[in-house]
Amino acid sequence: RENFIHLCNPHLEKMEEDILYHFALGTGTHDFPALFGDVKFVCVGGSPSRMKAFITYIAEELGLGSPGYEYPNICAGTDRYAMYKVGPVLSVSHGMGIPSISIMLHELIKLLHHAKCSNVTIIRIGTSGGIGLEPGSVVITRQSVDATFKPQFEQVILGKTVIRSTDLDEQLAKELMQCSKEINQFNTVIGNTMCTLDFYEGQGRLDGAICLYTEEEKLRYLKEAYESGVRNIEMESSVFAAMCNLSGVKAAVVCVTLLNRLKGDQISSSHEVLVEYQQRPQRLVGYFIKKCLGKV
Repeated sequence: RENFIHLCNPHLEKMEEDILYHFALGTGTHDFPALFGDVKFVCVGGSPSRMKAFITYIAEELGLGSPGYEYPNICAGTDRYAMYKVGPVLSVSHGMGIPSISIMLHELIKLLHHAKCSNVTIIRIGTSGGIGLEPGSVVITRQSVDATFKPQFEQVILGKTVIRSTDLDEQLAKELMQCSKEINQFNTVIGNTMCTLDFYEGQGRLDGAICLYTEEEKLRYLKEAYESGVRNIEMESSVFAAMCNLSGVKAAVVCVTLLNRLKGDQISSSHEVLVEYQQRPQRLVGYFIKKCLGKV
C-alpha cells in the first residue's frame, strides 16, 4: 500500500508556487518529482559535515557512486541547512535545538509531498547525553518526553498552548533493535529520550554560565528521569516525533550517548573516541537501510 506524505495545511493548495526558503528550493524552479521522487529513506542530523559523511558512507554500503566522489550539497544556495542524496537516501542537516529542526522539517515534509514520495522512513541520527548508560551506548527512542517526563510536545500557536503526541513508530524501533543485535558491535537499548530547550540548565548541568541549583538537586532530578524510563537527553526529538506523527511518516530517533550524566557533565573523551561513537548510529541505520533494500 502506497503511504503518501500527509500535509496538515489546506492553504498550500491555493499557492501557485511553494518556495522552500531555507533549502533554496522551490516548486517553480525545481522539478521535485524528478529530483526526489525515488526517496524512501531520509536521515537527518545536526551537523552538515556529519550528514555529508553519512551520505558518503551509505553510498559505499549500497554500492552506489564511486570512491572519492564529492557529493554536491543540494542546498548550496543557502547556509542554513545542507542536503545530500544518493539513490533512495536523502541526508539532511537540521542544526541544533527544536526551532532549527522544526523549520527544516516543515520544508522537508513539503519537499517529500511535492515530490510525490511514498512509504518514506525518516530517522534522526545524533548524539546525546546518557543516563545510567556507558558512553558509546546507542539509544533507540521509544517516545520523546519533555523536561517533566511527559510524552508530549507543547507549543504556543496564535496565543494558545497546543499539545501534540511524541510517540514514535514502535515496529520501526523493534526493527532497528534487531539490526543492532545482528551487527553486534555496540550496546543498544530502547528507552525514552528527554528533549530539552537548552544544553545547560535545561539538562541539569553544573558547568554553564548560570547554575542556581545544587549537585544533589541535579542528581535527584536525573535519577527521577531514569526511574521514569529516560535513557538519554537531547534537544530535537519531541518536535521531530510530533511533526512526523501529523504527517503520517514512519520515524525513529537513534542517538549515541557521549557520556553518562550521572557521572559528570563535561564530554572528556578524546576526539578519536568521539568520532567512533558518532559513527555508531550511522552504522546501525546504514545496516537497516541495506536490509530493507535486500542488500544484507
